[in-house]
Amino acid sequence: MTNLIFDYDGTIHNSMKTYAPAFRGTMKWLSDNGYIAPREYSDRDISYWLGFNSTDMWGAFQPGLDPAVREKARIMLGEDMARRIDNGEGELFPDAEETLALLKDEGYKLIFLSNCRFHYLNRHRRVFRLDRFFDSFYCCEAYDFIPKYEIFRKIAPEHEGDFIVIGDRFHDIETAVQNGLRSIGCAYGYGSPEELSKADIIVDRVKDIPSAVRKLS
Repeated sequence: MTNLIFDYDGTIHNSMKTYAPAFRGTMKWLSDNGYIAPREYSDRDISYWLGFNSTDMWGAFQPGLDPAVREKARIMLGEDMARRIDNGEGELFPDAEETLALLKDEGYKLIFLSNCRFHYLNRHRRVFRLDRFFDSFYCCEAYDFIPKYEIFRKIAPEHEGDFIVIGDRFHDIETAVQNGLRSIGCAYGYGSPEELSKADIIVDRVKDIPSAVRKLS
């Protein structure tokens, strides 16, 4: 059996729909209260941070902030995104549901592996009914926010067969490279060409994933 390890944000979920407005709102709160200088953030500036776990993101993005303020901002951004998801503002990429259903029907085992927290995972499972597609769910909070390639080593014994990693960021391709796995880089997501350069196959659309999986299986 071939196990497909899917990243979520930028691979299946069009995260910028909720992340960008929540990010800008949080930055405005920080600047309005004098914690950071006001500035405009482009979509490119914002999308760079998608794929990082929130603890690493804030530590790298605003290392000079008081830890208590940084934590308050992290929670604020996450709660804003959650409200937007509950309000129906979130969306999966075009053809994502059909693609996941096709792969499942073809006998692949789908595994969710994301640098997210429990509340994020549980909300998205509910809103997008992800249990229709995925056999197993893993998030970095359950593993104390260690890198994805290390999480893989902990979860791999739970699954028989080989693995293909599918994702849009360096965290995903690194997981494959560090563990000798095949990988599919998703160029439609938020990673740069350099991040995906070591992927075995690069796809430009979600619906191209099944043919890439077949080539690697």
